[in-house]
Amino acid sequence: MARYIVTYDLVNRRDYTPLIEKIKSYRQWAHPLESVWIIITDDTSSQLRDSLSDFIDKDDKLLIMKTTQGASWIGLNNKVSDWIKNNSASK
Repeated sequence: MARYIVTYDLVNRRDYTPLIEKIKSYRQWAHPLESVWIIITDDTSSQLRDSLSDFIDKDDKLLIMKTTQGASWIGLNNKVSDWIKNNSASK
């Protein structure tokens, strides 16, 4: 399983609900920042991009990056902090 950072910017259409529901359909996810998610999946980054692209318009932006070891943060709530600690790729 791989861990991905998913971030997006929906330019004109501001209804994030369908995209968010799709992201939440993945079994393991966290939502640390407004438009940033962490997803753990067997999918490749291209498969993840293709799956999520069905929920954005052509003028929107979507970035998916596979993460490996290491993470640092400040100001995240305890639930997200614990999720990141418990789902670290370095385990």
